[in-house]
Amino acid sequence: MNNIWTIAKREYDNYFNSPLAYVVMLAILLPLGIYFTLILLFSSQNAFMGGGAAPDTLQINWLFVFLMVFLAPAITMRLISDEARMGTLELMLTAPVKDFEFVAGKWLGALMFVLSTALVTLVFPLVLNNFVSPGIDWMMVLSSYIGLILVSSAMLALGVGISAIFNNQFAAFFVTLGLFFFLWFFINMPVNLLPTGGEILNYLSLSYHFQQNINQGNMTLAGIVYYLSLTALGLFIGTTAIEIRRWR
Repeated sequence: MNNIWTIAKREYDNYFNSPLAYVVMLAILLPLGIYFTLILLFSSQNAFMGGGAAPDTLQINWLFVFLMVFLAPAITMRLISDEARMGTLELMLTAPVKDFEFVAGKWLGALMFVLSTALVTLVFPLVLNNFVSPGIDWMMVLSSYIGLILVSSAMLALGVGISAIFNNQFAAFFVTLGLFFFLWFFINMPVNLLPTGGEILNYLSLSYHFQQNINQGNMTLAGIVYYLSLTALGLFIGTTAIEIRRWR
């Protein structure tokens, strides 16, 4: 566990030693800030006209997760593939670090970076709580953030796993992006066309559990198991890829 934390802390620090961290944070926080401002303006106009529902931050977290479809591949593409390209991976494999610890440390470092960005977005519900009487539903906000963490964890684990397969970071980026597009947009598209099997396709969808349940305050066991399973799968793929490299 100590090795995992050491690798994670090193990766976390490395993000902020390059422009990538600031570009990714800007690509997340700027659209969220604009969207939150529009929500407040729209809600205030409706309130002035005597109607409309109370605003909430659930749409903000949905947009965060949606942006992760495009940004998670950028966050993870270089984590292992770049080390393989530069030849430093061989040095890591000779160190007293288990393959799983190496992969899990890389994943945890990326997750810590995303959580740092998500922590900044807590300003939105705090601000909104002052505009809504008697206040926003904090349990629903908590459920939404737990869902955000689960989805981000799954995406980053899959990204790290794919990064361990390739030596080229751009190949890792496009393969990861293609996988996320398939799991987010396309896998459950035939649901309305199929007489049976639609529930299975919905279950396999990366967006379904978050949009329909967790982000609405309904923490289902199926959704939690799904995202944790994807996280475990990504770490398993990464560990297996490292073991194959070790024995080449």
